[in-house]
Amino acid sequence: MSRSFASLRMTATALTALLGLLHAPSTALAQVGHAPRSSPYRDIRKGHTFTITGGYFSGDGGQFGIGPHKGGVYGVRYDIRTGGTIQFGLGISRGNLERLIVDPFVTLANRTTGPVKQSVTFAELTLQFNLTGGKSWHRIAPFVAASGGLALAGGTPADTSKFDFGRKVYFAPGVGLRLFLSDRLNLRAEARTTFWKLNYPTTFEVEPVQQPGTSADPNAVITDGKLTEWTSSPWLQLGLGYAFSP
Repeated sequence: MSRSFASLRMTATALTALLGLLHAPSTALAQVGHAPRSSPYRDIRKGHTFTITGGYFSGDGGQFGIGPHKGGVYGVRYDIRTGGTIQFGLGISRGNLERLIVDPFVTLANRTTGPVKQSVTFAELTLQFNLTGGKSWHRIAPFVAASGGLALAGGTPADTSKFDFGRKVYFAPGVGLRLFLSDRLNLRAEARTTFWKLNYPTTFEVEPVQQPGTSADPNAVITDGKLTEWTSSPWLQLGLGYAFSP
């Protein structure tokens, strides 16, 4: 009887030890991750976001400074996130920018005047890649983006050189982040560079009537025959966004 009791005690002890070993890995695994409330990652609300934007458009306007540049730009954008990583955006902005005027017909001393104001409207489509997928990290969600669209400039009556900015297709890669103040409200910051091509008029190749040069020493605005130029302009955007999806 005592031998059977001792055997039962040994069996119970072995079972207890085995249960302890089985329980240990699950406890260790539970300690590896984060409890939901303490995790630095939070789900980003899916669906639609409306953002009011403002920022500063910089650059130099090309080699002659006659492309629109330097000024505030304000607008709105609408985004829809179709997956954890990718989202699409539509935006429209308007800026009151500066530019110089180059008159190819007058003396060299009076050739460049300004700056003057020129309004520009930007309409664009954006493809955005969220680097942390469908989650934010400590409420921060960094991204890279590629935007492309059409820029339409207002007229500049003071410019009689026949230069016309007109309508320009532009491309603007950028990087940025969103800071989530709440489940629906976020601050957005993006640094981008805008590329477009300027087309100069043929009047820039003509010698100025008031001060013509010679074949050896020309006074035309452009003497190498290059009437086009790609320019790049930094553009900093800030925004306040609200997710209105259910």
